[in-house]
Amino acid sequence: MENEQKQVRALKAHLALNVKDVEVSLGFYRKLLGIEPSKVRTGYAKFDVQNPPLNLTLNQHAFNERGALSHLGIQVASTDDVLATRERWIETGLLTRDEMQTSCCYALQDKTWVRDPDGNEWEVFVVLEDNLAETTSCECAAPIGVTNAAVVSEAGCC
Repeated sequence: MENEQKQVRALKAHLALNVKDVEVSLGFYRKLLGIEPSKVRTGYAKFDVQNPPLNLTLNQHAFNERGALSHLGIQVASTDDVLATRERWIETGLLTRDEMQTSCCYALQDKTWVRDPDGNEWEVFVVLEDNLAETTSCECAAPIGVTNAAVVSEAGCC
C-alpha cells in the first residue's frame, strides 16, 4: 500500500519583518504596496497583499544593525510592469534606483529598487533571460543612492 500524501493548497507566502518603529514603517509599506494594512496594533501591523499573494507582517523589535536578510523582491511579468511600479513608487515619494539589462542571480533582468526605513531593500524585477553561465559577472545590488549599478554586493551575486 503506497503512502499517498494529501496535496496542500497554499494560500500565500508569509513574511514577518522586524522593524524598529512600526509607525514609521507603515508609511513606507503603504507606498511600496499601494494598500492600507489590514490590521494595526501596538508594535504590529499586517498587510494582506492580494497581488502577489503575501501575508506581510511588521513586528516592532529593538535592534542595532540589519539582520541576515539580503533583500526582498517582487517578480513581475514584464519591463512595463517594472516601470509602472517604479512610477507609482516615485509618485508616492520613494527614492528608486534602476538596474536595466543587468546580470544578476545568473539571469538578465530589468529591475528597480527602494529601501525601507530599517535599510531593507526591495526590488521589483522581470527576468529577461534565465540560467546564464556561472562565469557571467554579477552587476546587481548596488546600494540605493549609488549611481553605478555595476557594483557587486559584499555577499556576492544575490
